[in-house]
Amino acid sequence: MTHLLSEQEATGKAKEVYDDIRNTFGMVPNLFKAMAAADPEWLAINWQREKMIMIEPGELDRKTRELIALTVSIVNNCEYCTLAHEAMAANLGASQAEINHTKRIIELFSSFNAIANSYHDIPCDIKPKK
Repeated sequence: MTHLLSEQEATGKAKEVYDDIRNTFGMVPNLFKAMAAADPEWLAINWQREKMIMIEPGELDRKTRELIALTVSIVNNCEYCTLAHEAMAANLGASQAEINHTKRIIELFSSFNAIANSYHDIPCDIKPKK
């Protein structure tokens, strides 16, 4: 089993980051404990990225960002992240209907992507303007 650096074991950089994570989430998720056990500096870098992209104000609201993170987690088949981001989306106000709609979109476009890729040469006629 993967070693998780417990909050009691954390010192130095790991403890500093754990304190910030706990202040943000009210707890330290196990994924961050696994990163800290591997390399506290790696944890610190990833926590800064998490804050910058998911926590701090941005162009997308937090609920939308969590639904996107849920989507990526499902597509990447990561059970840990799927469960975590579904819970976070719900905590941020996503209804079960919104979560289910997100999952239907994932299913639809996973299918469309597979179909489009199977043809190998369909030219895309709808492209973003530059």
